[in-house]
Amino acid sequence: MEPGYYAEMDPAKRAMLLTALYMAQEQYGYLSREAMERVGRRLGMSPREVYNTATFYSMFRTEPVGRYLIQVCEGLSCHLAGGAEDLVAHLEDRLGISAGQMTGDGRFSLQMVQCLAACGSSPAMRINDTLYTNLTLGQVDTILQDLEGRP
Repeated sequence: MEPGYYAEMDPAKRAMLLTALYMAQEQYGYLSREAMERVGRRLGMSPREVYNTATFYSMFRTEPVGRYLIQVCEGLSCHLAGGAEDLVAHLEDRLGISAGQMTGDGRFSLQMVQCLAACGSSPAMRINDTLYTNLTLGQVDTILQDLEGRP
């Protein structure tokens, strides 16, 4: 990446990019290459600029995911606070998948991310747009049971 890359990018255009990516993801479920190219054309941005932004933020998905995307932080702060490893192991066992996979019915995907901005309240996970903090394994089971019961 060339020096000053982000400094040269217009802040208003950057904000529009985030909004456009979010809207495209809401429409299609994830950001396909075609969707990112379409966003770039509309905003007059290169595919690289759009892709770099889409892959930087954990809220954006560039691959199809389950109806419920479960994200668990693997950042240093959460790792040091403890609990993340147990949470992931429990989710993998409970869902029958490994991190990076989707359940066979397409209901759940499990993903490790670098930050959920919940460093002081680990273990934490985000499911779609809802953040859960200070979790116990029992609470995780209750949350999953509720989601499993939804149509």
